[in-house]
Amino acid sequence: MTTTEATKALHRQWGFIGIVAAGGVFGALARYGLGLVIPAPNAWPLPTLVINLSGALALGALLEGLSRRGSDVGNRRVLRLALGTGFLGAYTTYSTLALDAVHLFTVGEAPGAVGYLAVSLLGGAAATTVGIWLGAWHHRRATGRQQ
Repeated sequence: MTTTEATKALHRQWGFIGIVAAGGVFGALARYGLGLVIPAPNAWPLPTLVINLSGALALGALLEGLSRRGSDVGNRRVLRLALGTGFLGAYTTYSTLALDAVHLFTVGEAPGAVGYLAVSLLGGAAATTVGIWLGAWHHRRATGRQQ
């Protein structure tokens, strides 16, 4: 890597852009595939909820695990960009969450829409917290450290 590349912001380096894009392709495909197999009872957006909560959990675990292994350089940076920003960024679908909520409101399901938003947002925060805890637990287990 040249000095110019080393000082250029990550989002302006073509290699890192390609890593994020490649991860994004697979994340979008995973989201699409799960959206096909998870049922949506009475047109309620269960697939989006499951995808977003599982993505929040995975992102919390990934970022905690990577941060406990050291600085955001080398393979850790590549994993963060490929899996975190790319795969999980495309896998989770908060724009669809907003669209689903608007749809529920427009068809007269205001309580369902409010519940959906509450479960999505609070559940996402809880799932991320659990993911962070799991990442820390795994690190302690793998290294034999008590922290």
